[in-house]
Amino acid sequence: MNNKSQKSEGKAEEVGGKLKNLAGKVLGNERMEAEGKAKELGGKGKQEAAKAAERSKGKTEELVGKVKNRVGAVIDNEKMQAEGKAKELKGQARQKINQRSV
Repeated sequence: MNNKSQKSEGKAEEVGGKLKNLAGKVLGNERMEAEGKAKELGGKGKQEAAKAAERSKGKTEELVGKVKNRVGAVIDNEKMQAEGKAKELKGQARQKINQRSV
């Protein structure tokens, strides 16, 4: 399962858990309420795991881009420098998009 679908599945699980928790509160069913809260937290956990994996990919991409940029500068290859800088920026953007939820 890729990270995007894992995030989506986590969000669906979180929302389902919130609904079950609310239904438990309305019905006065503590067990349903607790199961809903557990499902909600499990969904949040899946989302955070997917974000962490994406941040890791972004950091790797950023570092590879930095190296390519520097090598391009050393060998005076402007195309390599530009490609490296683009990869570096893409990695930074991936990390920013997948920041931790607080």
